[in-house]
Amino acid sequence: MQFTGLELLYLFLIYSFLGWVLETTATAVKHRQFANRGLINGPMCVIYGITAVLITVTLSDLSGFWLFLGSMILASIIEWSVGHLIERVYHERWWDYSNRKWNLDGYICFSMSLLWGVFGYSVMLWGNMLLLRAYWMLPVFLRSLIVWGAFAFLVLDATATMCILSGRSKRMESWKAADEWFTGISTRLGRWIYQKVDQRIQRAYPQAKHYPAEQKNKMVFAQGCGFYKLFLLFFIGAFLGDIIETFFCRATAGVWMSRSSVVWGPFSIVWGIGIAGITALLYRYRNYSDRFLFIMGTVLGGVYEYICSVFTEIAFGTVFWDYSDIPFNLGGRINLLFCFFWGIAVVVWFKMLYPRISDWLERIPVKIGKTVTWISVVFMICNITVSCMALARYDQRSRSVPAQTGWQITMDERFGDERMERIYPNALMVEE
Repeated sequence: MQFTGLELLYLFLIYSFLGWVLETTATAVKHRQFANRGLINGPMCVIYGITAVLITVTLSDLSGFWLFLGSMILASIIEWSVGHLIERVYHERWWDYSNRKWNLDGYICFSMSLLWGVFGYSVMLWGNMLLLRAYWMLPVFLRSLIVWGAFAFLVLDATATMCILSGRSKRMESWKAADEWFTGISTRLGRWIYQKVDQRIQRAYPQAKHYPAEQKNKMVFAQGCGFYKLFLLFFIGAFLGDIIETFFCRATAGVWMSRSSVVWGPFSIVWGIGIAGITALLYRYRNYSDRFLFIMGTVLGGVYEYICSVFTEIAFGTVFWDYSDIPFNLGGRINLLFCFFWGIAVVVWFKMLYPRISDWLERIPVKIGKTVTWISVVFMICNITVSCMALARYDQRSRSVPAQTGWQITMDERFGDERMERIYPNALMVEE
């Protein structure tokens, strides 16, 4: 079933609210007091909304056991990633499953993953339709007003809360720094909001643990695992991924063909995002055993490739790969053999390649490194934007949509079918 953007936004808001109700009720029963759970002040626990929408969009092809397993894995990865993000940004851990069996560094555990599987299965089986029936009963104007109004409130609430929490994390060690921070905003109002948010977080997450921020040397470029390091890894990974796939096709199929994701240059965005994402998620585990990294790489790589396949099909009406002829595949989007390749790649990356590349990047002079990075950022943004426009127009031409606007005419002139077929030789247009 296809959903409109407004319907997905509605589902995100409703599931965020229902998740808040569930979390708040569970906390009240456990601790015998009310606690506003979630990342923001309003009655929203957005991790539930994000999870429900991603499951709805990406796992619509699955059913039965595979739907349960896919929901369980995808939701666990989201919870694990959010836990990492909170600790990275705020230097705190708001939940900890270390006392439960089969947990991964306290961020996720098997019992909670099973509950996530039930959640996702329920969402797809009857939850979405039940909620949408109530949505469709409303007049069209009222639907838009309620959804956009609630979303605007959420954005404002989230922005204010994140700003305050970001300030809070940096001022845990010194009230003097807090005084300086509040000078720039309405002091009394700022203090009152700050204290209320701080008290709410302490009540909602009484077991939250604070971790000091990692100290970095400003004279070293791209130290640790920050923005500069991750973007350059994305850029290098996208380039190397395209080269590797090109030679792989030559060795296996006997032909040279483009494996690029973009119209300018040999860059595979899937590889670039994959390497940067894997590095960000598994950076703290880089010294773990080869077996651990292989299992994590196999699971994360498979989920990532599956999501990329669904996204490109929805966004551009195009399938860039199809594994239907390979044994042990899931909807032609992923297969067990290539998932193992992801696992092997992660082991090789962290044990052999990453230490050397990281050391090389950190030797670049700071000014030169930042300049090169931002030039690459601008280039890649333009490259991806033009590529998306070219692919969108390519899909339109396959459906005989005439060029009427300036960008459509430009895409037809510069990126006609012949050129697009050279850049994306394996792309298959999906029939409606």
